[in-house]
Amino acid sequence: MKKKILTIIYDNLKTLFGALLIAILIRSLLFQPFYIPSSSMEPTLLVGDRIFVSKFSYGYSKHSFPFSPNFSNGRYFYKSPKRGDLVVFKTPADNRTDYIKRLIGIPGDTIQFVSGKLLINGKEIKRREIKVKKAINCGQFIFETKGYIETLPNGVEHLAVYKKRGTLMNTKKFKVPPEYYFLLGDNRDCSKDSRYLNSVGYVNKLNLVGEAKLIFFSNDTNTSSLIKFWNLKNSFRIERLFKKL
Repeated sequence: MKKKILTIIYDNLKTLFGALLIAILIRSLLFQPFYIPSSSMEPTLLVGDRIFVSKFSYGYSKHSFPFSPNFSNGRYFYKSPKRGDLVVFKTPADNRTDYIKRLIGIPGDTIQFVSGKLLINGKEIKRREIKVKKAINCGQFIFETKGYIETLPNGVEHLAVYKKRGTLMNTKKFKVPPEYYFLLGDNRDCSKDSRYLNSVGYVNKLNLVGEAKLIFFSNDTNTSSLIKFWNLKNSFRIERLFKKL
């Protein structure tokens, strides 16, 4: 009887270990889910969105694996990201915190804002104004915005929003170093990104985690929470389910 019980325990542990190993491999090598906690990528990504990130889009580094084990300082099967990609990366400041931003500048590029307009390599990018909802979140604040479809030099289009008043009008020139990238939030006046050299700055290729591909679930965290669980059904954003990015 005792031997039978031990056999059952062993078989269950073996099954559990196998399932855990498969989950780690999928998370590390294929796809990893992420939660969007801030409004820096509105209106592309909203607080409460859950996304799948492709781990193989840019190859693998130590940051591809849980807890970023320090077994290697290289990147393997590397594929260069493209302008316009939605990139998840470890912030250079601590190499632990995950951020998601849009890739704007590649190695060798010069990035600058002049009178609120984005310049890449000294040329103002094409943009056209479109109607967006009047108010965009910025932490605990809400401000009126203007929305633009911006066209990057490689032809990729994306939506970016700017404050109607008090926008970050002018910046210094940012020269992107070799093997580094320059990333911005789509919510331009409410995003800590590569413009802030002391906290984010240029992002090394080793810090890239993956490329955001799909919103698989979304709910309005202002409507429901663990405390207000009875509103969970009303908080679902059905229109965002399985939305490609």
